[in-house]
Amino acid sequence: MTSIVRCAWARSDLSIPYHDEEWGVASHDDRHLFEMLVLEGAQAGLSWETILRTREGYRRRYKNFEPEIVARFGARQIEAMMADDGLIRNRRKIESSIENARAFLEIARECGSFSQWLWAYVDGRPIVTHRPHGEALPASTALSARIGKDLYARGFRFVGPTIVYSYLQAVGIVDDHSADCFRA
Repeated sequence: MTSIVRCAWARSDLSIPYHDEEWGVASHDDRHLFEMLVLEGAQAGLSWETILRTREGYRRRYKNFEPEIVARFGARQIEAMMADDGLIRNRRKIESSIENARAFLEIARECGSFSQWLWAYVDGRPIVTHRPHGEALPASTALSARIGKDLYARGFRFVGPTIVYSYLQAVGIVDDHSADCFRA
């Protein structure tokens, strides 16, 4: 019996299903694109495992990541989130996610959808790398820097090139599965 080969980072009960079912899968759904933007911003300085452990708390507090609802959050919702141990209780990250929801909706209004705007950076086709197993992935790329700069100029926060590169992997714009991974 052969065992399934996965990317080297997928080792835990949380990361394996995330790797197998989501990471690197092309997403064109604005709600999902917003969810991953919030989660990647929350992850800054933390492990992805921490985010996966708190994901259901985020889904609950962020009303299943409906950007129209999150954009209307105010002081009451912020304080409730700060008191919720099922989230990363970082006021700057929480406040930025609300600002990001507003900016996200502005892009969607301007471009027809956030997905159309984002995928235009790659002409609608994912970037596929399939590096050798265990080869280090870049922390950022020229593409993630360019998108991050554009997002920042549009009012987004927690969108530096490293966060944006992780985001691009999460939503399948970049497919960085290792060459021997069963998902490659």
